[in-house]
Amino acid sequence: MAWKFHNNTPIYIQIMDEIKLRIAKGVLKPGDKVPPVRELAITAGVNPNTMQKALSELEREGVLYSERTAGRFVAKILWGDNNLKENMSLKYVEAYASNMRELGYEKEDMLHALKIYLEDQEGY
Repeated sequence: MAWKFHNNTPIYIQIMDEIKLRIAKGVLKPGDKVPPVRELAITAGVNPNTMQKALSELEREGVLYSERTAGRFVAKILWGDNNLKENMSLKYVEAYASNMRELGYEKEDMLHALKIYLEDQEGY
């Protein structure tokens, strides 16, 4: 099944975000082998060059690492203090705050809206 992409962000960045999300959620764990570029490209429904660019950027960021003949793996260093998960959550919070500011909400209004939303959701 192809991954879902939107038009307002380059696809390679969306791929990077999806892989980071899978790591943060624990779907991919430190030391796990990442499937080969072509396999991931087919799964995601993208050009292998796009997938290669995303994986190379993840390596540059230290999210993945390569072993010359064995492939790519999830980096272990990220899990010491949950940096990746915290960074991703901050990105979501920044998007929420930015969108709410565009609607004219102040800090207290944002907190109130979020509190109401969470109270209305089952399990919170």
